[in-house]
Amino acid sequence: MAKLDRITSDPAILGGQPTIRGMRLTVRRVVEALALYPDWEDLRAEYPELEPEDIRQALEFAANSLDDKIIPLETA
Repeated sequence: MAKLDRITSDPAILGGQPTIRGMRLTVRRVVEALALYPDWEDLRAEYPELEPEDIRQALEFAANSLDDKIIPLETA
């Protein structure tokens, strides 16, 4: 696993939720926004403060957060 040096958590910022570089932009919001803007350039137009490495680390953090979790999905 790579170092996630852009993911921060501070109890004084958004209740300690994982954020990008201490900004008021959560990892969760970045991942949700990627669903709306799958093209990274579109996402960065909406959030110009984001850098490509921020996005990459947010995705890696989210993927790592799913380790050992079972999420039930409805089948069609």
